[in-house]
Amino acid sequence: MLLFEGFCFANLFNPDLSLFFLYAMIELFTIEELRKIEERATLDLPPGTLMQRAGSEAAELALNFLSPNETSSRVLILAGPGNNGGDALEMAIVLAEHDVDVSVLQISSPRRQSATAKLAKERAVQNGIRFEGATSTRKTIESLANRTWDLIVDGLFGIGITEPLDGNYYQLAQIVNAADCPVLALDVPSGLNPDTGSVIGKDGIAIRATATITFLGNKPGLYTHVGRDYAGSVHMVQLGTDHHGIFVQRWLNHPSLFSVMLRRRRHDSHKGTYGHLAVIGGADGMTGAPVLAARAALHTGAGLIYVVFQQDTPKYHDIQPELMYRTIHGFDFSNVTSVMGPGLGVSRAARNLVQDLLRTDQPLVLDADALNAISEEFELQQLLEDREGPTLLTPHPLEAARLLNTTTNAVQFDRQRAAADLASRFGATVVLKGSGTVIADPDGKIAINPTGGPALATPGSGDVLAGICGALLAQNWPTWEAALASVWMHGVAADELVRLGEGPVGLTASELIPKVRAVMNRLIYEYDKSTKN
Repeated sequence: MLLFEGFCFANLFNPDLSLFFLYAMIELFTIEELRKIEERATLDLPPGTLMQRAGSEAAELALNFLSPNETSSRVLILAGPGNNGGDALEMAIVLAEHDVDVSVLQISSPRRQSATAKLAKERAVQNGIRFEGATSTRKTIESLANRTWDLIVDGLFGIGITEPLDGNYYQLAQIVNAADCPVLALDVPSGLNPDTGSVIGKDGIAIRATATITFLGNKPGLYTHVGRDYAGSVHMVQLGTDHHGIFVQRWLNHPSLFSVMLRRRRHDSHKGTYGHLAVIGGADGMTGAPVLAARAALHTGAGLIYVVFQQDTPKYHDIQPELMYRTIHGFDFSNVTSVMGPGLGVSRAARNLVQDLLRTDQPLVLDADALNAISEEFELQQLLEDREGPTLLTPHPLEAARLLNTTTNAVQFDRQRAAADLASRFGATVVLKGSGTVIADPDGKIAINPTGGPALATPGSGDVLAGICGALLAQNWPTWEAALASVWMHGVAADELVRLGEGPVGLTASELIPKVRAVMNRLIYEYDKSTKN
């Protein structure tokens, strides 16, 4: 669930999407940018104001996790050495005022505390908050593990952590992750890199939260790689600060980013109005992949769709007879948008096809084996770098690693950097698939997609996505907006099917296709309605 200054984006697949277009884009901020926002805000506010606001907001959210029928809920608050620990102490004060039984374990020495954190400690003591042990001894920590809690609050580090959790912190993280109660993280789950979404340290550990309340601005690491698993539902509060003067090129993907292209169709139009698309692939044993991509393109509005095979073609598809089948020999690619890669294979002939398509100026989506061919031949890489036509790449992490001549682990460690590097090098819009799919373009813009989930871990879902991308390009969408909309709708389609009980286990790529069509039509209708109100 996302809270954007009081507005809830909990159900991204909600049939009523009209409210989406009434709210601003959701920006994502790096640690460096957030520190600038915080420094500027503290100049105009009394000491401790932001900390008190954070504590109050966190306490309000925490009360939602506690049963109103219990006479006294038991909450364990872990307070670290920095400002995050100060937020936790201010939270403890507010919870105690609501008759919550609060215990605080503060793992720090006074010498390491900031001035505002010391003020928070003084206020907590004055308000009678109970502290567990004078120091963070192993015995104290173990005793907490043997007690029953209704909620545990992680206020250890937030964005201030730079080293892996070790020693007592490591043990605490293990205890919290094994606890049989909700866990609320303040700002960022401790141990998680807020910029990248990776756990800090090669063999590191992070606290796995049920929910995270994040302060000042949204962090990209909460939405990509393992960040989505560790952050749980995310709630963002700005604490009364503003973001003016901070130049941001990162966003959470959202219909407001591509709504400019959501238009009702004219009555005076025909199939040729909506573009011609060719899907090239279909090596032996993989003929289903290009058909899936082509079916997805048909259901998202492309006008005429050809499935182009390297060798023999079927007469027609009994499930989708609207598709046209051609062989590669003699096919004219000069006036079509192309999707190349699904089921293409790795033969020499396939690589020659990639070479031929890279030399055209028509819009081109490169996926799967087309990307693998490019990664293995320098000449193809040069052709891609020099290409002037609209180009969209849709790699998964292993394909991205091959293109970057690195490892999958390196790509996953900083998914945004990997996507940005690919976009910059090849002058293309890049969709780096995975948990929190990253969309990047050559101008430095980055979006992280919040829709979809493990239901998309199914054969053919990438082919469906490539087909959607191709359909939008064929309808003259710019590559950036086409990538954003394709990824968002693809994910929402999966979310809707999960909500209906059709996944995540066993969801098939074919099931996504009609659901994507419904999502797209609903978006167009709601956007049209919102612009007329």
